[in-house]
Amino acid sequence: MSYKPHGIDELRTAVKLIKVESTKKSGGVTRYEYTDPANADVIFVNWKTYGGTEQTVNGVYSIRDTADITCRYRPDITASCRLLREDGALYQIVSEPENTDMTNRYLEFKAERVKGGAGA
Repeated sequence: MSYKPHGIDELRTAVKLIKVESTKKSGGVTRYEYTDPANADVIFVNWKTYGGTEQTVNGVYSIRDTADITCRYRPDITASCRLLREDGALYQIVSEPENTDMTNRYLEFKAERVKGGAGA
């Protein structure tokens, strides 16, 4: 009997999968060029948020908007991809997608919202 992730039967959230089109290295920094969201594939995922992740950096308290995501396996989903929700919220995958049970059936990963700045 193989493992079945919690929530895999509830793939109700439609998101656009924005993949890396090219990379550029400049001064030791890798910059990603992403595909146009208008041409991105739509995938259905199980999207769970828990009110964000609290953190204190240099004495400043903040909450990072994070999500735990489960979806069907796709080899083109990588840690450099982004997800665009229908409400316009853009998320960066922050953990290497885990090929659950190494069966090429499910992926589980975390994503963090991209807000403003150079990364948006």
